[in-house]
Amino acid sequence: MRLGVLDIGSNTVHLLVVDAHQGAAPLPAWKSKISLRLAEHLGADGRIDDHALHELLAFAGQSRQTAEDLGVTEFLAFATSAVRDAPNGLEVLAAVRERTGIEVEVLSGEEEARLTFLAVRRWFGWSAGRILVLDIGGGSLELASGADEEPDVALSLPLGAGRLTRDLLAGDPPGEEAVREARRVVRASLGTVIGRLLRAGEPRICVATSKTFRQLARIAGAAPSHDGYFVRRTLSRDDVRAWVPKLAAMTAAERTRLPGVSDSRAAQLLAGAIVAESAMDLLGVEELEIGPWALREGVILRRIDGLDS
Repeated sequence: MRLGVLDIGSNTVHLLVVDAHQGAAPLPAWKSKISLRLAEHLGADGRIDDHALHELLAFAGQSRQTAEDLGVTEFLAFATSAVRDAPNGLEVLAAVRERTGIEVEVLSGEEEARLTFLAVRRWFGWSAGRILVLDIGGGSLELASGADEEPDVALSLPLGAGRLTRDLLAGDPPGEEAVREARRVVRASLGTVIGRLLRAGEPRICVATSKTFRQLARIAGAAPSHDGYFVRRTLSRDDVRAWVPKLAAMTAAERTRLPGVSDSRAAQLLAGAIVAESAMDLLGVEELEIGPWALREGVILRRIDGLDS
């Protein structure tokens, strides 16, 4: 089957077209995206603003047409925390449906964690044993741990890089007090759930997914994205710890000059580093493997698994 997937995330909106069938890895045929940053386009009341809605509607309509042109036989669309948490999230989904005919599934935070875990498990295989997975999005942080395809523990916290930047790190660069407060908030939030992950058992490998982790690994010396999926990339706790004060002293414009850091993500990179360092500290993780598959691939794999059901 040729499957189209529209991923409405807190930072970007992606269209991915893949050729997929049971027993094989999905083969990408087309991809495009816009950096919408929904997590930053929220009013004082948390509503998604009109500008972001209009851009979303335009890209969704374009994506539907592209999928038809490419012979897509099934089209899936899903949204994550920015739409899930917005007071006008249902209005946004209704507008997408009315303007484009696309029905969007809103994933819960736990579903995000479980589907991301599924993708990581399939990529690394059974020989990986128990896996701990961390994913920093624009609006939320997902954590999951397990030895099977379904994690024993799947959690979601409102610690996304975009959300934290908007709420706690708005300065460019933010001051020392703001950084200290962000660190305190992140660690206090993690402290409420960390025991559940620790009690699940010691992981054989720890895996990070998401653009935030990939950019942190890149500035710490990992291979660039154009080297491909199959190059091993890692991120150490020592490297993250060393980069937090460096990023805190930089403006967003200065961060864009770092290797692999995009204009659209530069402002959020400090928040992502604070979350990464805090999670690694509290979980006792010395090194993370950077996994190329994440939530989108999890959604695709779930659909492929259901072809005969």
